[in-house]
Amino acid sequence: MAKWLVVGISDQKIAFSPDKLVSYALGSCVGVCIYDRKLRVAGLAHILLPNSKESLHCPVNPCKYADTAIEKLVAGMEAAGCRRQRLTAKISGGANMFDIPGPSIGEKNVEAVKLKLLSLKIDIVAADVGGNHGRTLIFDSVSGKLEIKSLFHGNKII
Repeated sequence: MAKWLVVGISDQKIAFSPDKLVSYALGSCVGVCIYDRKLRVAGLAHILLPNSKESLHCPVNPCKYADTAIEKLVAGMEAAGCRRQRLTAKISGGANMFDIPGPSIGEKNVEAVKLKLLSLKIDIVAADVGGNHGRTLIFDSVSGKLEIKSLFHGNKII
């Protein structure tokens, strides 16, 4: 029987088939879903902010920031037997939740996630980002499918 593992804000988890990862109510946060199809291993990071170098807090929670969370998630997946060249990513979230001038925190998060995945040579195979609505993510370790639920924008699978 599959377990549902909840990934909170500034957290990450790795799931093995047949388990699922779920992250609730992403607004400007970005959910980074990384998958190894051969081993059916799924990882999900719920990223709050783009860059740990801008933090005034010590010690830094590495799961909070795009630059450190993705590295930690990939390292954990590799420790579980995944191979970097088999990893693919799906991303969702990064909404503009507040009407403020300039780039929103959601846009900055999405850009930081894309840059980090590019630097690690992990392809983004699907994305559902931006807008002004929250999302709940359900990542299936069996299929690699990412279900995205939104109260006013319906559900989709990528």
